[in-house]
Amino acid sequence: MPKFKLEYVWLDGYEPVANLRGKTLVKEFKDFPTLEQLPNWGFDGSSTMQAEGHNSDCVLKPVARFLDTSRINGVVVLCEVMHADGTPHSTNARATILDDPETWFGFEQEYFLYKDGVPLGFPKDGFPKEGQGRYYCGVGYNQVGDIAREIVEKHLDLCLNAGINHEGINSEVAKGQWEFQIFGKGSKRAADEMWVARYLLDRLCETYGVQVNYHCKPLGATDWNGSGMHSNFSTKYLREVGGKAYFESLMAAFDKYKLEHIAVYGPDNHMRLTGKHETQSIDKFNYGVANRGASIRVPNSMPKNDYKGYLEDRRPNSQGDPYKIASRILQTIATVPLPTHSNGAHKEMAMA
Repeated sequence: MPKFKLEYVWLDGYEPVANLRGKTLVKEFKDFPTLEQLPNWGFDGSSTMQAEGHNSDCVLKPVARFLDTSRINGVVVLCEVMHADGTPHSTNARATILDDPETWFGFEQEYFLYKDGVPLGFPKDGFPKEGQGRYYCGVGYNQVGDIAREIVEKHLDLCLNAGINHEGINSEVAKGQWEFQIFGKGSKRAADEMWVARYLLDRLCETYGVQVNYHCKPLGATDWNGSGMHSNFSTKYLREVGGKAYFESLMAAFDKYKLEHIAVYGPDNHMRLTGKHETQSIDKFNYGVANRGASIRVPNSMPKNDYKGYLEDRRPNSQGDPYKIASRILQTIATVPLPTHSNGAHKEMAMA
């Protein structure tokens, strides 16, 4: 029987941003293993801020597996961290989040690629002569350089080969900044795939001597964009029924719980949500049709279709935990009563 390289991947206990960890188990299987065939494993939690040395054993429980075409017989095994008694570890956000397979999520992950301490394409000291703007969806060496596109194309292939619902890539507004998009039905599935996509990108960049910088404002208080993880969402009701009254009630709830959202939308967001660079101020909430400076952007298609479709929350930042972000969105949606009337037509969400 062939030997498979099982890369067990989990989130550690560092704060305010967890790190991805991984180690390999080699095991024989007749065919590509099912999730049920993958055993629990363990690790030293005292080295990951998840246990003390006198009682350091933590359990890795497989929850999803993905083909890893960068290795012969490779498998990425995404895991939850558990205590020895089988209860979820306090750092295991996945085990406690709300989930609804009928709520669809699309995460837009922005990030910078750094080499030798600066974004790709930046001079060693200072900034490029030409400011941001022309790099967005740019083409050509002056816009994107000679390494970044190779990285993002290889990452795209790795994700698609893995079965991850990777929906697209583009260079972003700042030089050295890129974005990829992940779509999934249900918060756990969408967030699982985002974390594995992040893992694959981090590992791929090792080969190039490049670091993925997920900080939401790595260039500080300058006239350069920060990085977000805009979160598109659509419930079954919003897709099929909608209506202006329900939409306005939903937006009122998002306003009411704006602080609770900001609390889980990623650290240092005050540096990014300033009211500039396509953001709303961190202490305010608003929404607007096609408005990329709003807290929530309403696609043009929504009011044209009796407010059926999807919405884009632009406040989550690039370091946010998609498990916590999706769960908070679901919590707020759950506070809004559903009007009682017949269903309309089904409409799929697409990210813009």
